[in-house]
Amino acid sequence: MRAPLSAPSSNDMTIEFSKETRKAAVSSIERYFDANMDEKIGNVAADALLQFFIEEVGPSIYNKAVADVQTRMQSRVMELDVEVYEDEFRYWNKRQPKR
Repeated sequence: MRAPLSAPSSNDMTIEFSKETRKAAVSSIERYFDANMDEKIGNVAADALLQFFIEEVGPSIYNKAVADVQTRMQSRVMELDVEVYEDEFRYWNKRQPKR
């Protein structure tokens, strides 16, 4: 199963959807126009509108997601010492006679 959103690692980012995801997005746009606009939108026009938003707004959404993941990962790394910390030099503490 392919990821629904991918981008190459070069500076010239291209966002591509799988065929299944693109088809579902175009259908959703058509449904939105049917429910909320005075005019219907055809399949070709919906696909063009989707491509516009992918190219124009997609990078902003992608960058926000990356920033959110970075923040989350940094938070998790900062908690790492608490989760995996071990007390040092415990041998003698275990062997002291109890009084």
